[in-house]
Amino acid sequence: MKDLVKKLFKFGIVGFSAFIIDYGLMVAFTEVLGIDYMISSALSFTVSVIYNYILSIFWVFDVNKKNKGPKSFVIFVILSVIGLLFNQLLMYVGTDMLEIHYMVTKIFVTGIVMVYNFITRKIFLEKK
Repeated sequence: MKDLVKKLFKFGIVGFSAFIIDYGLMVAFTEVLGIDYMISSALSFTVSVIYNYILSIFWVFDVNKKNKGPKSFVIFVILSVIGLLFNQLLMYVGTDMLEIHYMVTKIFVTGIVMVYNFITRKIFLEKK
């Protein structure tokens, strides 16, 4: 149990910093560069996934050294693409259907996707 709490704490730190990157880039792409929020959201999510992968593999989860290579990256990317699909679907529902401002929607969406990410990464990436 103590190990799980420690992992959750580390995951929270990584997740929060990845959120800052994701949210900051999304707002910058949308507000400064004039890119549509859906494209901005996908681009910023992708950048934060790469950052998140590096910290998750080397700091958060107990991953075998042999699993820190291309295979784990492919698994991480697949899980992240599913997370991106959730992200985009929920961004669309919140912003276009429920008419909630995209910046507010992103905060709620991030929380939901973060739970999915922790569970799936723990299951698929951590050594048994």
